[in-house]
Amino acid sequence: MAFKFENLQVWQKALDLSVEVHQLTKSFPKDELYVLISQIKRAADSVVLNIAEGCTGQSNAVFKVFLNYSIRSGIEVVSCLFVGNRRDIINESDFQKLYDDYQTLIKMITALRNTL
Repeated sequence: MAFKFENLQVWQKALDLSVEVHQLTKSFPKDELYVLISQIKRAADSVVLNIAEGCTGQSNAVFKVFLNYSIRSGIEVVSCLFVGNRRDIINESDFQKLYDDYQTLIKMITALRNTL
């Protein structure tokens, strides 16, 4: 692996979840394309991208800032899940799985941040 972030379990999990979110949005109604679909996909990608960007050999203080961005984006994904569930776009099973997975991911990011 060429880049440091590729070895981070937290980055790998965030990437997996981003793919899951993208797959889920394929079933959303077309009128959500520029609303909920766009928002949840960008937030899910932001978690992954901020972990990678923060892990580029900068100081630990800078990495912590980017991890905070990742946490905030993860919370945004969870909020989008609630919106989708409330609008009957995301079923309860998909909601609960991704909710639990993002809760775990946010705990992982927080733990990593606290070690720096």
